[in-house]
Amino acid sequence: MKIGIILQSNNPEHIWNTFRFGITALKEGHAVKINLMNEGVETEDILDTEQFDVSKKVQEFKDLKGALLACETCLKVRSKSESKVCPTTTMKDLVKMVEESDKVLVFG
Repeated sequence: MKIGIILQSNNPEHIWNTFRFGITALKEGHAVKINLMNEGVETEDILDTEQFDVSKKVQEFKDLKGALLACETCLKVRSKSESKVCPTTTMKDLVKMVEESDKVLVFG
């Protein structure tokens, strides 16, 4: 199954659980694409804590060949030119992800 996920939160627990879900789905043989939108593009700025090892979950997701994209416009709103953890994407790309996905989930 192709799973599309939209992460629109900068809450460490939301981010952590989003990536945990993505990792589990990848390990079950599903294709997973996460699109960071709104505050979700701040994922790379979230510091790891004892409870939420966000950077480790992001890296594990990428190591398992999960696709990760960040909204270019959302980055610009935050005065960022590009994401350090993943390529940027456009609204047109998001529409394509939704069209190609069997299921779409929104976290945050």
